Amino acid sequence: MQRPGKSTIADVAAAAGVSKATVSRFLNHRERLLSPDIATRVETAIAALGYSPSPMAQALSRGRSRLIGLIVADITNPYSVAVLRGAEKACQDAGYLVMLFNLGNDVDREREAIDALAGYQVDGFILNTLGRGAGLVDADALHGKPAVLVDRRHAGMHTDFVSLDNRSAMRAACRHLVDGGYRELLYITEPSKGVSSRRERTAAFGACMTAHQPKVAGEVFESVGDGGAALDEALRALRKRAMRGQRTTSGKGAAVIAGNAVVTLRVAQAMARLDLQFGRDIGFVGFDDPDWASLIGPGLSTISQPTDEIGRTAANCLIERLKGLDSAPRQLLLPGELVVRGSSLRVGD
Repeated sequence: MQRPGKSTIADVAAAAGVSKATVSRFLNHRERLLSPDIATRVETAIAALGYSPSPMAQALSRGRSRLIGLIVADITNPYSVAVLRGAEKACQDAGYLVMLFNLGNDVDREREAIDALAGYQVDGFILNTLGRGAGLVDADALHGKPAVLVDRRHAGMHTDFVSLDNRSAMRAACRHLVDGGYRELLYITEPSKGVSSRRERTAAFGACMTAHQPKVAGEVFESVGDGGAALDEALRALRKRAMRGQRTTSGKGAAVIAGNAVVTLRVAQAMARLDLQFGRDIGFVGFDDPDWASLIGPGLSTISQPTDEIGRTAANCLIERLKGLDSAPRQLLLPGELVVRGSSLRVGD
C-alpha cells in the first residue's frame, strides 16, 4: 500500500471501482452528478489512501491557476523591490502566488516576459515595466488576461493604473526648498524619453519653476550613469549660478531634487568627488526613501513613496478584475510623504 499523501487520482479511482472522471467530479464538489453509493465509495477510498489533490491541478480544472505574473523593469531598483513586497503580501492574503520576471532594464523583453508568464497560465499581470522599445506590450499581447500598470503608463493599454501622485509630490519638494530660501534648483532624472513617471515629474518640476518665477530658477539634467563627469559639471554649474544669485537675493543658493533612489546615489557619489556637503553647499530632496537615506551626510530629505500600498493596491485591483469587476479603467494616484532631514536645511537652521 502506498504511503498517505503519495496516492494519485488513478489510485483512488481503482480503489473505489470508478473512473478518474468520477473522482474528479467528486473533488470538484459535483457530487450531485453522482449517486450516493458512488460518492460514498469515492470518499472512503480518499480517506483510506490519504489522497490529497494538487491545489494547482484543482485550480486549473476550474480555469484558474491562482498565479499572478509580476514583471518589473529592474529588480535592483529599491522601488521595484518594495512594490513587489506589497503586491506579494496582498496576493498571498487572497490565495494567489506571484511569479516574477525581471527585465533587467532591457526595453525589448516586455513581450517575451508576457509570453513566458502566459505559458505558466497566470491569471493576470502586474506590470512595472519601461513601456517602450521594440517589445512594447499592448492590450493585444496579454493573451486575454487582465493587467494592472504600476508607476509607468503604456500608450496602447487602457487598464487600471496605480502610481505615486507625481505632480503633488514634486510640488511638495519644490515648495519645501523654496520656502527654505533656495533660489537655484536642479532637477536630476534618469532619461525621461518613453517613461511616463519621469516625464510627469519633469513636467511638474517645470510647472513649479514657472509658478515661482522670477525669484526661483530651475534646470533639468538627465543623468545616464556614464561615470559621472557630466553630473559633476552640472553640480559645479549649479553652484556658480547660486553664488551669482546670492549677490542680488537673500536666498540660500543651490538645491538638487533627485528623480529616484538610483539618481540619489549618483548625486551622493558626485558630492563626495567634489568635496561638497549636503545642506551646507547644496540642498537636497530625493524621490524614494531608502533605508540608507538617513545615513548619508546630515541625512537626506526625501519624498517617501507609499510603495507597500502601491503594490497592495495594484494586486487588489487585479484580483477584483479576476473576480468579475467590469468597469472603466481606474487611475489610483497615492500621496507621497515629505521626510525632512538635514540635507534640505542650512547648517545652523
